Amino acid sequence: MDARMILARLRQNQQPSTEELQWFAQGIADQSVSDAQVGAFAMALCMGELDAAGRTALTMAMRDSGDVLSWDLDAPIVDKHSTGGVGDCVSLVLVPALAACGTYVPQISGRGLGHTGGTLDKIESIPGVNTDISGDRLYDLVRKAGCAIVGTSVRIAPADKRLYAIRDVTSTVQSLDLITASILSKKLASGLDALVLDVKVGSGAFMKSVSEARHLARALSATANAAGCKTQALITDMNQPLAASLGNATEVAEVMRAFTGGDGGRLVEIAAQLGGAVLAQAGVVATEAEGRDKVRRAITDGAAAERFGQMVAGMGGPRSFIDNWARLLPVAPVIREVKAGKDGYVTAIDGEALGLAVVAMGGGRMVETDRIDPTVGMTGLIELGTRVDAKSGLAVIHAPSEEIAIVMETRARAAFYIGPKPPPPPPLVYEGGTGWAAPSWLWWTASASAAHRMRIGSLTERSRMSGPIRWPTLSWPVLKAGLKRVDPALCMCRIWMRWA
Repeated sequence: MDARMILARLRQNQQPSTEELQWFAQGIADQSVSDAQVGAFAMALCMGELDAAGRTALTMAMRDSGDVLSWDLDAPIVDKHSTGGVGDCVSLVLVPALAACGTYVPQISGRGLGHTGGTLDKIESIPGVNTDISGDRLYDLVRKAGCAIVGTSVRIAPADKRLYAIRDVTSTVQSLDLITASILSKKLASGLDALVLDVKVGSGAFMKSVSEARHLARALSATANAAGCKTQALITDMNQPLAASLGNATEVAEVMRAFTGGDGGRLVEIAAQLGGAVLAQAGVVATEAEGRDKVRRAITDGAAAERFGQMVAGMGGPRSFIDNWARLLPVAPVIREVKAGKDGYVTAIDGEALGLAVVAMGGGRMVETDRIDPTVGMTGLIELGTRVDAKSGLAVIHAPSEEIAIVMETRARAAFYIGPKPPPPPPLVYEGGTGWAAPSWLWWTASASAAHRMRIGSLTERSRMSGPIRWPTLSWPVLKAGLKRVDPALCMCRIWMRWA
């Protein structure tokens, strides 16, 4: 086969065959397909989608590009995955909590992608931790600690490892097919019995509307269940950072506060919702409610923290980390508070802009070879609906220098929209969880005007990161179609990108 022929078929909106997708995935893994061809493949899938059969074929081909793990353990093998957000350190809380609840959790995770942080980058901010471990060490760590959070160096989905890095630097992150294949190729290769998916939606997520998130959740669930892995997807809110911190070491500190008696708030509650779902799927508990209570107890009684400490020590980190985390985590040299500058209520937060600001400080990657600064980020992030005055703090910048802190103070302030009235509180879970949640239309309708303003700012922010945006000339039918969406600017830009 020839990569050029497969790319030509995609350019002509033709569906590649299963054999072609298998060949291309293997070529990504063994380097017989060039970086340029991989980038062209990713861009083609951003501009047009595969059908359900093609999506499943690509996912399975990427899974089979490397090893598929098998386990001989005395309890279910489970995992969770988030589609990405800001302040999303749920894995660091939930993985050890699930281990404490009687399951095994071999999480094959990834690094920062776009404006979102990566779980591997976060846990590697702990001194000495190494997430690149062999298959034998992975099995031994999971058997002893009950859990592990590692990279793909154990020959798990090597095609995804390469494609993941190229997507990050070619602005091809937002593709249903690539997101589905990337997530599930690693998860299916991990030999799981059950999986729960946290599909984020909102200003800090890749999916900006509930309808987009629902489309992804259904694609992920259908593909995983068809592959024989019991899977449930929850659609959860990302219109504000999940934790009060962004960054790497800063988010690990947030997790440790939740483990050691602090108020975990929405972070712990999301972990409980996801944990309850996957424990029920795996048959560990009879109901999701029972599973949620079990996860909450593991977090509050110290059992999850104990598992986390065992995992960290098993990956080369300090054995005394749980007791001495505040002293051991690295700290940025400059800390600067961001003042609101005006009176009112926080009615919208552009999470994507905040995430890009952390990336610009060195907390993420602009190009594949960038080194992460684990100390930079933000803490003390204020929540939606909070009443502020001009002297109120919105966030605290952790920067590598005073000059960068001053620039980031301005960028962070611009990411908070302050209006005269408080918005209705967004639901924690839109779909897929249990318990009461405000109707999704209520939040999206009430925040539409603020979201529109924040999206314009985010598009401007993105242009500073990756070049100027070409604005389309829109006809009235296209404009009318865009205005029916909650997020008009983003919708119109996507319509243009698809048809230009």
